[in-house]
Amino acid sequence: MDTGTLCLLFSLLAFQLPLSFSFLPGNETDRLSLLAIKHQIGHDPFGRLKSWNESSHFCHWLGVTCGRKHQRVVKLNFTAWKLTGRLAPDIGNMSFLRVINLQNNSLSDRIPPELGLLFRLQMLRLVYNMFIDEIPVNVSRCSKLQELNVGNNNLTGKLPAELGILSNLRVLVIQKNHLFGEIPSSLANISFLERIYGNENNFQGGIPERFGQLRRLKVVMLAVNNLSGSIPTSMYNISSLTAIEVIDNRLGGSLPHNLGETLPNLVDLSLGGNQFTGLIPSSLSNASNLNRFSIRANKFAGRVPTFAKQQNLQVLNVPENNLGNGEDDDLNFLYSLENNTVLEFLDIGDNNFGGIMPQIVGNFSKKLRFMNFQGNQIRGIIPTEIGNLISLASLILGENHLTGSIPNSIGKLENLYRLYLRGNELSGSIPSTLGNVTSLGEVHLKRNKLHGSIPSSLGDCHHLVLLDLSENKLNGSIPKLVFGISSLTIYLSLSDNEFEGTLPSEVGQLEMVGGLDVSNNRLSGEIPASLGNCESLESLYVGGNLFYGKIPESLGSLRALQYLNLSHNNFTGQVPEYLGHSRLLKHLDLSFNDLEGEVPVQGVFENANAVSLAGNQKLCGGIPQLNLSRCTSGKSKSSSKVKLVATIACGLLGLMFTISFAIFWWLRKRKTLAVSRPSMNIPFQQVTYQDLLKATADFSKYNLIGTGSFATVYKGILGQDQTMVAVKVLNLLNKGASKSFMVECEALKNIRHRNLVKVVTACSSIDFQGCDFKALVYEYMINGSLEQWLHSIDKTDGIHKPRSLNLIQRLSIAIDVASALDYLHHQCETPIVHCDLKPSNVMLDADMTARVGDFGLARFLHDTSTQVAPNSNQSSTGGIRGTIGYIAPEYGMRSGVTIYGDVYSYGIMLLELFTRKKPTDAMFNEELNLHNFVEGALPDHVAEIVDSEILEEGQKPSANATERMKNNVGNHLIIECLIAVLEIGVACSAEMPEERMNISNVTVQLQKSRDILLRIGVHRRR
Repeated sequence: MDTGTLCLLFSLLAFQLPLSFSFLPGNETDRLSLLAIKHQIGHDPFGRLKSWNESSHFCHWLGVTCGRKHQRVVKLNFTAWKLTGRLAPDIGNMSFLRVINLQNNSLSDRIPPELGLLFRLQMLRLVYNMFIDEIPVNVSRCSKLQELNVGNNNLTGKLPAELGILSNLRVLVIQKNHLFGEIPSSLANISFLERIYGNENNFQGGIPERFGQLRRLKVVMLAVNNLSGSIPTSMYNISSLTAIEVIDNRLGGSLPHNLGETLPNLVDLSLGGNQFTGLIPSSLSNASNLNRFSIRANKFAGRVPTFAKQQNLQVLNVPENNLGNGEDDDLNFLYSLENNTVLEFLDIGDNNFGGIMPQIVGNFSKKLRFMNFQGNQIRGIIPTEIGNLISLASLILGENHLTGSIPNSIGKLENLYRLYLRGNELSGSIPSTLGNVTSLGEVHLKRNKLHGSIPSSLGDCHHLVLLDLSENKLNGSIPKLVFGISSLTIYLSLSDNEFEGTLPSEVGQLEMVGGLDVSNNRLSGEIPASLGNCESLESLYVGGNLFYGKIPESLGSLRALQYLNLSHNNFTGQVPEYLGHSRLLKHLDLSFNDLEGEVPVQGVFENANAVSLAGNQKLCGGIPQLNLSRCTSGKSKSSSKVKLVATIACGLLGLMFTISFAIFWWLRKRKTLAVSRPSMNIPFQQVTYQDLLKATADFSKYNLIGTGSFATVYKGILGQDQTMVAVKVLNLLNKGASKSFMVECEALKNIRHRNLVKVVTACSSIDFQGCDFKALVYEYMINGSLEQWLHSIDKTDGIHKPRSLNLIQRLSIAIDVASALDYLHHQCETPIVHCDLKPSNVMLDADMTARVGDFGLARFLHDTSTQVAPNSNQSSTGGIRGTIGYIAPEYGMRSGVTIYGDVYSYGIMLLELFTRKKPTDAMFNEELNLHNFVEGALPDHVAEIVDSEILEEGQKPSANATERMKNNVGNHLIIECLIAVLEIGVACSAEMPEERMNISNVTVQLQKSRDILLRIGVHRRR
């Protein structure tokens, strides 16, 4: 036996270990390191780490790959496991590691510097996590590292200059962090470096001059930083470069005239949002592989070169420069795009282009989604051939000198969402074919010479959120169908036309509209009281018409109103007191009417600059700055005395009647007509049954908001401050209603959160018939429930007319609800389980902030160690609680209430929010439910299942929609975010409670997705 074998046997005997290869010292180090990594993981929603136990060799654990020769760990892959916690420093002991891939998790804390011990490491991929602090300098010791990817984290500090010694590095990804300082020139020492992704940090200074030495460099992405200076001239000689993206910095200089010759492989040149000057080099036409050319918002001038050789060009984005000379041949470059079959984005707006609109635009790519020519000097007519561009989602030709009529062929653009033709000289009538474009969301025809009437076919555009027909010569009466477009949520402007007749009472159907302008027409009659139904209205302009009568009291219902103009009409009567009670009203114009009486002094009337009252000779009072005459009584002292005596007499008579009435009921019922007492010691204002009766107009059906199994909800105006409230009246004849009231009072007694519906007070009293009366009074949510926004139905014809919710709004609502659950589950002294989370219990305030309400089924988890309510009067083991479709599966098996039941309901609601499909939809059966429906579509068919309104194109989903959007420039991140959101919904609605995500992690992940979308320019629509 040789000496080596003897030593090995001696070692094994000394440690009393069995003769097993898996327990050799090196292997034991890897095993213990893996267990240490597992120990530092706070949450494993998919249970992947459960396999990490003694029942199998660690080389067979999920996510672990070992080398065949030494059985040492060479690869860790936890991609999209949704793990939380921190990365244990013990990972540095696994010396055979070559690949670490932890992307798409929520790991936090510092990146352990012990990674620098891994001298064999070739790939370190930590993208899409929550790591903080600086990039550890020790990483530079990983001399074989080829990919360093720490993008999309919360890293700070400077980029270590020591990274320059990573001689084998090919890919450096540091984008979307909070790194600052200058980009170290030492990176130029990495001769193998091919790709640099440094977008969205706060780098300062210039791009290092020495970057020209990187002869293998292909991609440089440094967009959205604070870089200055110019792109080093030497970089334009790196023939391998395919992409330069430096948008939104402070870079300047000009492009070399031979750019297309020195960079023949260029695919992406994105310089937008900088200070570049000079000409676009004509040699650019030699870069035949060019896919994206974006120079928006610079100072380029002169002509645009031909793109005849760029048959792969998808994006041509040159707006907000000084291009063109106002001459007839400025648009010649457009002819070179005629044979391009892949062009998707064309923006030449806000330049100096002259010439006639080319007829050949109708021959552009059928894939063209966005075309913007606005803000130039383009003449001629809109060619009929424009109807060939069937993929167009945005057609923007405004602020030019176009003449002629709007072609009927626009009705063929079935995917059109935005039509922007304002500020031209278009004449003729609005084509009725516009009603064929049911995808229309915005129509801007302001400031043209259009005449005739509004086509009734516009009433078929059920997704229209903005309609601006102002400053034309339109006439006739305003069609009632226009006011039936319930999707109008942003603006309706018909001002400065020649409309006649009355303002139809159907205007009250625009409940969600934010602005209404019918000023400067020939409208007459009284303002319809139904206008008070438009509770989202922020601006109302009816000036310059022939309206008469009193200013209607119903306008007092417009709680969101900020701007009101009733000037230059024939209104009479007094200035309504409610105008002074509004807390939001910023500007009020009542000038040139025939109003009389005293002017209020509170609210908007406190600021003379915010109020215009000129031309009303009979007004008096108000603040001194309004310069109105003092009000005089004009009544004699004797008449005042008579009035005083009459008042006293009426008061005594009323007092006697009240006392007699009270005695009568005491004798009959042997009960005291109780003064309302806020239940469960809720520390709010006291209200009586009579107060609520008055607030809701005797619980009028016109104030009815909704009904449920235990209660009926009314809107009302409460108290002297005219607070808008929602009054939930319990139906005490239903079994469980009284208990529901007590539970809800107890739940709401001490909780406060911006994403919970605020309770104003509670009333437990007796009505005028001597019956028990219980009600909860909530802050009124002006935008109703999420259920209404997703599944509202037109009351007149039963046709589905879903309201418009864009992608950012949906994400924000999802984040709000998750934040509310996180508060209830983890931040309350005693955790609370809602038990009935669904869209109808999610309310939306004036800012579209989501608030969770209806705690009638809520349960308290006094045993926080198990997260289950004990079998007591607070428990829920005795029956299914919640609503079919949203109830967690375990509740059907009489399992106790847990916070993960709420998480399940949340997951289903999240999937519903983005697919607009109810879990009880007829398409679902025993084999297929909403969870499986979405899970089966991930990740390759997302665009086919999400609500089509979300997609940027605004087009109907098709079989290859996901792949098409991924290939479209600018849509890839939107699809990726949608995938991430739907994966969260699927994870939350997993069948087993232990597999569901922690709601705190849900909030963080959704916020990251929203941040990504906001950064790429997907904005919130009001």
